[in-house]
This record gives sequence, structure tokens and C-alpha cells, in this order.
Amino acid sequence: MPAPLIEIKQLKKYFRVGYGQILKAVDGVDLAVWPGETLGLVGESGCGKSTLGRIIVRLYYPTDGQVLYRGTDVHRCNGEQGRELHRRLQMIFQDPYASLNPRMTVGEIIGEALDIHGLARGPERRARIEELLRLVGLDPAHAGRFPHEFSGGQRQRIGIARALAVSPDFIVCDEPISALDVSIQAQVVNLLQELQERLGLTYLFIAHDLAMVRHIAHRVAVMYLGRVVELAPSAELYGNPRHPYTRALLSAVPVPDPDVERNRRRILLAGDVPSPINTPPGCGFASRCPEAHDACRQEAPALRDTGAGHLVACWSNP
Repeated sequence: MPAPLIEIKQLKKYFRVGYGQILKAVDGVDLAVWPGETLGLVGESGCGKSTLGRIIVRLYYPTDGQVLYRGTDVHRCNGEQGRELHRRLQMIFQDPYASLNPRMTVGEIIGEALDIHGLARGPERRARIEELLRLVGLDPAHAGRFPHEFSGGQRQRIGIARALAVSPDFIVCDEPISALDVSIQAQVVNLLQELQERLGLTYLFIAHDLAMVRHIAHRVAVMYLGRVVELAPSAELYGNPRHPYTRALLSAVPVPDPDVERNRRRILLAGDVPSPINTPPGCGFASRCPEAHDACRQEAPALRDTGAGHLVACWSNP
């Protein structure tokens, strides 16, 4: 079996907020992403998904733990080695309206990465920009236009072209379709899948849309309050969710069958997500879990393999 492309070990990211208060955005995450796969990452807003993605691509420095790229700790690399890692690890941001510089043309936005890494100059640079625009389904003749002249879906394609400019191995897709019209979302996801097959890319796909994650991801990790509570192959997780939180999430996904939808039971969670500043002892989901018992409130469960690569952190489902 090949070694993982990305390996995350006991990763933590704490932010200081106010006087003497610590916000635990990511709190001890272990994950591995294999070459050529798409790992979906789902969970409620504020659970730490985007923070985790930004740590992987070196936009944030971790409080503790490691991110290994092909066995190398990405946060201990500087100089030329650090520059090479910036090439190999790229990110597609959530908001295509905010992530593109409005004062730069599309050609300048894509070409900036080529300039920084010294990958192409002159006619070769122009040819590479045109090639990237074609690759993402845009007209190369529009390289001289500004971002405001494009629709949201087209802007996200520009963001994808920018990420591809430096020939990365691994891309964090941070909710790349959430700001787009529903009619455009499938087009962008299909483009990402085509590019993965053509270029041999590996993705961490962060999203709220569980139906879309099921479509694109090979494996899915579920986060809650800074921790991964369940991890499994996509078909296994959607067909046999083991964690009560995962079951509640999936119960909220509408089914396009009136008969099935009519007889389905929606799981409604009581209470609110605990504060990541004052995290409760034990399992972070215990205060909302219908299956919680005393052990859940005393010690946080570790991820356990229940077979078939299905990992769950739950005392009620050992």
C-alpha cells in the first residue's frame, strides 16, 4: 500500500481571544490522505474545517502536532524547501468574489504564481496562462479582463486555474461551491473531478453539502467541535453511520423520493454547540447526544476502527 501523501498527527490550533481565553479551533486531529483520492470533510460552521485546511497549506502555524507531506513536516521547512511546498500544496477558497484581487486582470492573477516561482516568462508565460484558462473551461481571450466582468462560477474557475498554475499535488477545496448558484455547483464539481483524473490530483474537499460530498469523495471525515468523530469510505458512512452526530446530519439531507421522504425520521438535536472556548469535559457532543451516558461526560473517546476502514469516536458505538 502506498504511503499517504498528507498525514496529520495530533494537530491542534488554539487562538487567544480576549484576556486569558483560548479558543480550540482544532483539537487533536489525526488524518491521512492517500495519493489520488478525495477526502471529504464535513461538519457544522465553526467546527474547525477551514482552519484545518489552512494549516495544511501553511497559511496557519499549528499550536501542536504535525502535518507531513510525503513524510516531511511542512511547518519545519524554510527557504527553497518551503517554496517547493508552497507549490505542491494549494488552496481553492470559498468566496470567488473576495479571493481574487479586483485590481488585477485574470492573466495577472494566474501569472503571479508563475512569476513568484520562476516557472515561465515571456511567450511561455502567456502560453501557460492560456492553457490554464482552457483547462478550466474559460476563453483565453479573456485574460485581459478583470474579475468583476465574470460570473461567480467563472470566478471560481479562475481560482482553480490559479491553484493549478504551479502544478500542485494536493489541493484544499475550502467549500468551493457554497457561494455559487445551485445550477453552477455541479459544473464546478464535475470540473474538479475531471482535473483530478487528468492531472493526478489529491483533494481535501471541505463542504456543508452532504449530497455533493457523497458524489465527489472517496472517504468522508465528520468534524465536531475541533475533532474528527467519524471517518469511513463514502458508501459505508452514508449507508451505515455509526456516530449519533453523523446520523443527525444525514437525517437532514432531503431524499428525492416522496415516499421515502414521507416515512423518514428526522433527528432533531437539542441545545446548542458548546463553546470552543470553554469545551466541556469528555465528548464534546455529549450535551446534545440522545445516547449519552456517564462515560461520555468524563472522557473524550478516541477514534476506533470498527472494521472496513470505518473509524468512530463514540462510547455508545464501540
